[in-house]
Amino acid sequence: MMTFDGPEALKAALGQEIGVGDWITIDQATIDRFADATGDHQWIHVDAARAARDSPYGATVAHGYLTLSLVPRFIAGVRQVDGLRLSLNYGLDRVRFPAPVLVGSRLRGRVRLAAALDVPPRGLRVTYGVTVEVEGKDRPACLADAVVLHHW
Repeated sequence: MMTFDGPEALKAALGQEIGVGDWITIDQATIDRFADATGDHQWIHVDAARAARDSPYGATVAHGYLTLSLVPRFIAGVRQVDGLRLSLNYGLDRVRFPAPVLVGSRLRGRVRLAAALDVPPRGLRVTYGVTVEVEGKDRPACLADAVVLHHW
């Protein structure tokens, strides 16, 4: 885990990869809970028998937004920012889902510090470029630029 002691330390790391997180497994229970939380019960996500029969993947797949929802977890898992009073999700810039996440897949986040902009009086708007990797696959499951507003 990389530790930053304030906004200047974050700005000094611009353009650098700041960490690669631990692998997490996406099981059917996680997919089902996400479906319940969002109301998205499309069969390709929640019906294992039909997905095995009718899906081009032969198994259920995680929602793209489930994968995207893990981005803050991946960021938090690779960096610590000392002295923060508050951090807020500011939004997302570019988001893409180049490859599916099949049930049972293991994911991790590769995080780089893509941009940082001072926000007076004591804030910094940071863009974290996150690549969500699927173990054993060449193509990432998700590419996202997550923008976070840090306040000291």
